[in-house]
Amino acid sequence: MPSIAEKRREFRRLHEGGCFILPNPWDVGTARYLQSLNFKALATTSAGFAFAQGYPDNGVTRQMVLNHVREIVEATDVPVNADFEGGFAHEPVGVAESVRLCTETGVAGLSIEDSTGDAAKPLYDFDLAVARIRAARKAIDKSGADVVFTARHEGFLVGKPDLDEAIKRLKAFSDAGADCLYAPGLRTRDQIAAVIEAVKPKPVNIIIAWKTELTFKDIAALGARRISIGSALSRVAWGAFVRASKELAERGTFDNFADAAVSADLNKLFKEDLKRRGL
Repeated sequence: MPSIAEKRREFRRLHEGGCFILPNPWDVGTARYLQSLNFKALATTSAGFAFAQGYPDNGVTRQMVLNHVREIVEATDVPVNADFEGGFAHEPVGVAESVRLCTETGVAGLSIEDSTGDAAKPLYDFDLAVARIRAARKAIDKSGADVVFTARHEGFLVGKPDLDEAIKRLKAFSDAGADCLYAPGLRTRDQIAAVIEAVKPKPVNIIIAWKTELTFKDIAALGARRISIGSALSRVAWGAFVRASKELAERGTFDNFADAAVSADLNKLFKEDLKRRGL
């Protein structure tokens, strides 16, 4: 199994050129399955993990997330990026402490958002948002961990879909030390291209968590460095679970079981994985 340092070096290398898909598992089983498909890196999903624990997105504690991130890191051979929400603190000093703790899990990357969680004021004021990113950068540098740091602007997800503001913030986040920039919610080619052009040469993460006509090749051609999918796979699984459960409760029939994964295939996968890991 690669060392933490080796996984971190590989994750940074992936950001130096080309484009890769960064899928988001929500537990050890889904992480190992995605690894078996030869994805080059994985990322946690705050919503996917929260739903699996019976919490709403952004409803879990920092310690729960740290434990989850460490579990995924230790269970996989590929680099792992942590969806670390807003750093579980408002002030920069608190963000810095949370980021320090996250680097100790062995992650190869982590992200910090500029959303407040307050519907009345969903985004941090510009200066505070930048200060939070600067504090996170300093914490990573002080830790000595070669962690790829992604800064996120959440305007498109919290009812503030202003492309100019997104670009302004992402450029400021870049200047404050972010290695990678990310504005979840961009949907059009023009929006994606504008953000990528504005923050060059820093790499940009694009999320696709909904049905779209855009393909991996399309997004890569626009210059994106990586493509994540957030809670999409988790919600696909929930969709199948909900449909089958409602069918049982409301109709007493079993038609939705037709699309279930085959137990023998999953048993084979996980037995081979345990053998490969010497367990």
